[in-house]
Amino acid sequence: MSAVDYPVSLAVEDFVPVLLTTGGVVLLRRLVAPGWGVAVAAVLIGLGGGTKATAKLVAALGGPDLPWLRSLLFPLLTLGFGLLCLELARLRAGTVPAWLGYLVPGLTVVCAVSAVLARDPLPMLVSTTVFATLTGIWLITLARARGDTVAAALFGLQLLGFFVLGPLAARPDQTVTLQWIEQLSNTAAQAAFLIAAWRLTATARTEEMIR
Repeated sequence: MSAVDYPVSLAVEDFVPVLLTTGGVVLLRRLVAPGWGVAVAAVLIGLGGGTKATAKLVAALGGPDLPWLRSLLFPLLTLGFGLLCLELARLRAGTVPAWLGYLVPGLTVVCAVSAVLARDPLPMLVSTTVFATLTGIWLITLARARGDTVAAALFGLQLLGFFVLGPLAARPDQTVTLQWIEQLSNTAAQAAFLIAAWRLTATARTEEMIR
């Protein structure tokens, strides 16, 4: 990313989609069996988005550029979404499919080594995209299985936003105007994710009460 004179308002707004996404993942913990997998995934995803937002805020306040802090975004998102898709796959199938059990650590290692060799975290955008896509597919499938087409559509909207905004955010030529467009669009997408997660967990609670 090239040096940009970030407005403080832009930097602060960057925390909003991070909080929305993290909140949505925390809600999903109600769907799975007791355990810390989804909670850990929420922490990793929150930290991933938070590192980039923090680096932007430091720059906006006149501090130094912190590329090492920004570079933690995709590695942390990879770990968070990788763990989340494993937990959701276990929920759907009762166990983690063998292919997914190999894919998550294998692709993580391949992308991590590529990032080290390239001295650029961008290769980890690949693993982040794959795991976020699988997570979105599991959630859409789960929502449809429970008859909540609205939640399925909202999860689909968030996944579409990830496909569009991820590559845009990775571009080096980030102007302030482009970042406002990216951030506001991302905020809308993550708000959709939070609402969908709330609907899905509310449906699960209703089913438990009926039983």
